[in-house]
Amino acid sequence: QVQLVESGGGLVQAGGSLRLSCAASGRTFTNYAMGWFRQAPGKDREFVAAIMWSRSSTRYADSVLGRFTISGDNAKNTVYLQMNSLKPEDTAVYYCAAKFGYNIPTRADEYKYWGQGTQVTVSS
Repeated sequence: QVQLVESGGGLVQAGGSLRLSCAASGRTFTNYAMGWFRQAPGKDREFVAAIMWSRSSTRYADSVLGRFTISGDNAKNTVYLQMNSLKPEDTAVYYCAAKFGYNIPTRADEYKYWGQGTQVTVSS
């Protein structure tokens, strides 16, 4: 059974940094896309970033490009989201997601597996 567990959320001031982790278990994720999404109160879940481990390819939302970096550690089956220059509008619950395949979609409904989420709050 696939399990995704996020950690690393918290409260940070604007301009600060956080690193989120997503520990994956239950299978080999070589041919999976691993993504990060976020959802703020009253808003839809939105794509943040994703990585395709087998091809070392990444994809980012325009709103985080240049500030966030996604990376993966195959040996630990863990995906990271380094978030720098955080803004109050980055405040949301951040979710890790996984899907089998060779593309990196941005739609949440294309990802099959989800973690429980971790809260990120950026104060102004």
